[in-house]
Amino acid sequence: MKAVVGGERTLGGLPMGVVWGFVAILIFMAGDGLEHAWLSPYLIEKGLTVQQIATIFAVYGAVLAIASYFSGVLTEMWGPRKVMIIGLVTWLIGQVLFIEYGLKLNSYAIMLPTYGIRGLGYPLFCYSFLVWVTYRSPDRILATAVGLFWAAWSGGLYVVGSYFPAYMLPKIGYIGLMWSAIAWVLVGGIIGIIVVKDEGIKKQARDPKEKLKSLMSGFTICKEKPKVAIGGVVRIINSTGIGALPIFFPMYLSDKYGFTTEQFLQMWGTMWFANIIFNLIIPYISDKWLGWRKTIQWLGSFGMGVMLLVMLYTPQVFGSSFLALNIVGIIMGIVLCGFVPLSALVASLAPEKKGSAMAIVSFGAGMSYFIAPAIVGAFIGLIGAEGVIWIFAGTYFLGAYLMKFMKLPSEEKQNEKGILLEKQAG
Repeated sequence: MKAVVGGERTLGGLPMGVVWGFVAILIFMAGDGLEHAWLSPYLIEKGLTVQQIATIFAVYGAVLAIASYFSGVLTEMWGPRKVMIIGLVTWLIGQVLFIEYGLKLNSYAIMLPTYGIRGLGYPLFCYSFLVWVTYRSPDRILATAVGLFWAAWSGGLYVVGSYFPAYMLPKIGYIGLMWSAIAWVLVGGIIGIIVVKDEGIKKQARDPKEKLKSLMSGFTICKEKPKVAIGGVVRIINSTGIGALPIFFPMYLSDKYGFTTEQFLQMWGTMWFANIIFNLIIPYISDKWLGWRKTIQWLGSFGMGVMLLVMLYTPQVFGSSFLALNIVGIIMGIVLCGFVPLSALVASLAPEKKGSAMAIVSFGAGMSYFIAPAIVGAFIGLIGAEGVIWIFAGTYFLGAYLMKFMKLPSEEKQNEKGILLEKQAG
């Protein structure tokens, strides 16, 4: 419901600038994601090996991780709008160079740096906006606000980014799709730059020493608050397994069970469509009843470990059943929502330094795009697709264990009170 709070229009308690920012993120990420599920098999057709493709994605992920880290601290230094503009410009430059000199010339040597340049773009644009969201959203609906961000993010990257190519590939081809991505990103970028203001964030670090201190604050806060560092590790795990699947799983499904790239795109889009719907439900349940930590631990971490293995063995049981694969994808999309409260949890562990804490969360998200292809490249030739899936499932189970240590101060006080009452009763 629309309202006016402090002279500012709101929707469901969120400022309208934040709401329109979600729209901008969805459109921007749609453009960023148009190639994510088909680029790997396309490059295989062009003569590259799985290891070379994994290296391309690893370079992209390394750059993305660096940009993800700096998105948080730079937002506190310069404000979100300036950082978002830098992200938009670098994405456009990288995209044009990647198409013209990488794909068209089929040059692996040029694909590496140009795709890497593009990796600077979306973290600076999107994660700086996410920092702004954590400052501008009331604590009582913070997890819901973060859930809306990730719903918009995944809706663009994975839903539109899967269904649009599945429909348009026969019509405009691979290179045409890459050019169309520029239009999506421009529209989303312009909307975001218009609606996002710098209010709500106190810009920091005026002199060079303070600027350096601010740039390093994301790492120093890990020493001050070790739980923030654990949150960063869990954030790496969050995206590593799911982010690795498009690199090798379409080829695995095609070679062994006859699934086409278009079928994988449709399943992938369906999975993320379910994720979007439940991104709006799970955070509410987490805020009201289950609690952030338990949601991340059991639904997100443990649930994803189980569902990766189910995804692996479903074709072995049901063969080339597209329906069975889609059902598993839907369930996987739902349990993945269990990670949504992580940003809210980590930000709440450092209420006075949310930007620094979010820098670690964003860095973890970026690092996953480096670690995922690195693991695929290192192990796919040794243990095959099945073994790689088991590695990623194991990381999710590790994440569930780590969440034991991510209790908020209020939760620890409740535990201490419970222990004290037990002792008194005894």
